[in-house]
Amino acid sequence: MKKTSNHTSSRPTPNAPASTAAIDLNPELPIIRIVSEEEEMHVKLGLEMEDSTHDMLVKWGKELATDEDYIEIAVQAGLREYADSVEE
Repeated sequence: MKKTSNHTSSRPTPNAPASTAAIDLNPELPIIRIVSEEEEMHVKLGLEMEDSTHDMLVKWGKELATDEDYIEIAVQAGLREYADSVEE
């Protein structure tokens, strides 16, 4: 039986880790400009489901995810990792 996080929030938590794996921040990355900003309200649900249901939802999510979804995930994780590194 797989469970998801039970964290509920209307905004992402700035100190929440992106994953258990550290992100290798390459200082050679090109400049990325923020050209717009859009606030979104969301709630993260804690779910419990059978392993087969979890696997099915992961498969569907991977099929539906866009390049922009992956970019957003990477930028958020990179910003969290950077923020954590300068706090130490």
